Amino acid sequence: MSKFRKKGNKQAPSLSTASLPDIVFMLLFFFMTVTSMKEVDLKVRTELPDATEVKKLENKSLISYIYVGPPKEQYKKKLGENSVIQLNDEFQEVGDIAAYIQAERDNMDPENKAKMTTALKIDKSALMGIVIDIKQELRKAKALKISYNSKKVDEIQ
Repeated sequence: MSKFRKKGNKQAPSLSTASLPDIVFMLLFFFMTVTSMKEVDLKVRTELPDATEVKKLENKSLISYIYVGPPKEQYKKKLGENSVIQLNDEFQEVGDIAAYIQAERDNMDPENKAKMTTALKIDKSALMGIVIDIKQELRKAKALKISYNSKKVDEIQ
């Protein structure tokens, strides 16, 4: 008389994998947007000087970096102990800075060219003469917005 019967040989339904590609693409998209790629392989040592008043630059795509410092150990035989200039992934001379700045401007959108900032990452043991030479070349290239990178210290004594 009962309408409901118990079946002992019933199996659990199989797991649906229809949404699996959606999950994979969602994770891929998440990691692509969150991950930042290393742009430049540093070949110079840049131990930044200390500063108490620092301001963080907002739009990193408008910044062109110039690295100055003594070369790392594997390059010291070739370049010596003195401070050298690194533009992108190559060692350059002071006279190459104007061409570098022009190439960086050419890669930017026209409306952002005027907002370009040149950031100098200079080792604290670098001589001031090379810094003055770099600033003179930046003036010739009409790159007048300059930022000096430093590390923040609460109080310098």
